[in-house]
Amino acid sequence: MPEVVDDKSEHCIPFLLEKLKQHRERYESSGEKAPPFFLGLNGVQGAGKTTLVSKLSETLRSPPHNLPTLVLSIDDLYLPHDKQEALAKAHPDNPLVQHRGQPSTHDVKLGKELFSALASRETNIKLPSYDKSKFNGAGDQRPEDEWETVNADGTPPIEVIVFEGWCVGFRPLSDVEVREECKLAQAEVEYDGDDYKGQLGKQKVESVLFVNNSLREYDDLTNQFGAFVHIDAEDPLYVYDWRLEPERAMRESKGSGMSDEQVINFVNGYYPAYELYTGVLRNGIFGSDTGKQLRMVVGKDRKVKEVHHL
Repeated sequence: MPEVVDDKSEHCIPFLLEKLKQHRERYESSGEKAPPFFLGLNGVQGAGKTTLVSKLSETLRSPPHNLPTLVLSIDDLYLPHDKQEALAKAHPDNPLVQHRGQPSTHDVKLGKELFSALASRETNIKLPSYDKSKFNGAGDQRPEDEWETVNADGTPPIEVIVFEGWCVGFRPLSDVEVREECKLAQAEVEYDGDDYKGQLGKQKVESVLFVNNSLREYDDLTNQFGAFVHIDAEDPLYVYDWRLEPERAMRESKGSGMSDEQVINFVNGYYPAYELYTGVLRNGIFGSDTGKQLRMVVGKDRKVKEVHHL
């Protein structure tokens, strides 16, 4: 894989530290101890999330901040293999849920329980973990006895949670909006023919509505965020090349993983969500509550081209 140069931290770290300061001051002014702070981080797969998250957590854990920081990935909330298979079989005509990826293929209930435990500073919290290499790249949840424990007895509790993932922060649309977006995309298919690059126009409206309705439950996670960072791509189609790279690396290192053809089919399965929800991210996920979101636009080389505060 090509080296990812970190040019995002210089924008994100000052933003995050300012939001943390405001978070603490808001509670301290009324004599309360501030609860743990949740940061949501979204990025097109392969855009540099992992590198950025590593730098953010390293900075927060180090002096002068010394904040116990936890990085969570929405990928670790994917349904276990057997439940994913059951979901696929229950909706055999919906290609969007035939493998992990789209909203509806995560255990949101488990995520809400985890967020609640962290927010309450409960002790001995077990962190779900997912192994994408299992079942020839289809993936499966690791056994619970392999899950990491945080807030162990006698250790400082987690104060900052960075929750990252490709669909983190997505907000559901109304049914009317979904139908209209699908109609516009289908018109593009008819007009462009084989030149059509998207996937939304190839889907049945009912399939897309199922995913959108499932996404409503994810708001319970998104509403916990005190701030949000969005790594946007000039062209979301970059995700195809960016997603091929780590899968090839995993095949080389572990001897298992998806083939290139499987990767393309895999991306095809969740690409409609980029088409539907990227506009929501770009407009800001907090609505009228402005000042809590940072958007960085990157080019094909993953380098930052634009920075926006929303």
